[in-house]
Order: sequence, then C-alpha cells, then structure tokens
Amino acid sequence: MVIDYFIKGLIIGFSLAIPVGPIGLLLIRRTLTRGRMSGLVSGIGAATADGLYGAVAGFGLTLLSNFLFKHSVVLRLMGGVFLCYLGSRIFLSKPREKATKGSEEGLVGDYISTLFLTLTNPLTILSFAAIFAASGVVVVPGEYYGTAMLVLGVFSGSSLWWIILSGLVSFFHGKLDTDGILVLNKISGALIATFGVMIFVSLQIWPQ
Repeated sequence: MVIDYFIKGLIIGFSLAIPVGPIGLLLIRRTLTRGRMSGLVSGIGAATADGLYGAVAGFGLTLLSNFLFKHSVVLRLMGGVFLCYLGSRIFLSKPREKATKGSEEGLVGDYISTLFLTLTNPLTILSFAAIFAASGVVVVPGEYYGTAMLVLGVFSGSSLWWIILSGLVSFFHGKLDTDGILVLNKISGALIATFGVMIFVSLQIWPQ
C-alpha cells in the first residue's frame, strides 16, 4: 500500500533528525533567544534538505547524486567554514536586554541557513539509501507516486522532530536573563564552531 511508503518515510525522517548536531544546537539557541517560530523555521529548513536528499536516494537521481559526491569535499568544506563563522559570530554576540522574536526577513534567513548547512553534507544520501534498504523499502522503478509518498514521509518525520524540539525548548524562552543568554551564546557558539573544525579534521586539511 502507498500509505506504507509514507509511514516508513515518516519513521526514517524522524529517526535521522533526532541526533543532536550543529543544526540542533542552532535551533535550540534560536528558540531560546528569538522564540519558537525562529527555531521552528530553522528546523523546517533542515527538514527540506532531508526531503531533497531523500528524493535523490528514492528516485535514484544518478546524475545529481554523482555531482554531489564528486564535489562532496568542496560542499563539506563550505559547511565547515560556515559553521566556524556562525559559531564565532554567536560566541562574540552580545545579548540584548530582552530577547526578541525574529522578523519576517530574519525567519527567511533562519530557513536558508539551516537548509544550506544540511545540504553541505551530501553523505546524507548514503544514509537514506542504507536506511531505505535496511527498512525493507523497495522503490520500484516507475512507481513515482509511492516514492513521492516516501519522500513526503521523510520530510514530515524530520519536521515533526523539529516541531517537538522547538516546542519543548520554547518553554524556556524569555526565562533567561542577560547573563544566561551570554553564557548560552558562549557555549553554543563554541560547540557549533567545533563541529566546523571537526569537518576540517575529517577532510584531513587541518594544518599539522
């Protein structure tokens, strides 16, 4: 049944989104300092990227996947540079007297930044392909509707996790004073920059 594709995609998308990484840290900080909507939009950006990579794995878009893998080093390097920049910017930022909600322009930036960060890791395609196989998901060539439901499930599952996480974290929004936000900026900024450095190390381009 086609609904089975959606349910399996939902479970896969939710499971892959749970591990806390730079995107999770970014969402938590944005939710605490800017409000739930900022964190939620950031999560939807990551879910969109998961859906796109799920589509590449599900539909077997060979040319696109080959291009992404061929340029995976460059893409990951771009992601590492952006994480270091973002982490240092957060680390050095000074909290306002009162946390504010993101403007419409700010929400667009929140979405694009997490979409970009998630897309800079093309190895995600391998994760989806491996999990599809391990979960018994068989994508039949020409059965585009079933595959589309699978991809929709991946996006929905990933989005569901970010909705839950931003909702839980939002309870603490507005409860941090200026000193608390400053500490949050230092910790989250340092951790996000560390993820960027780890990408450089994994690519073996870090100076010896």
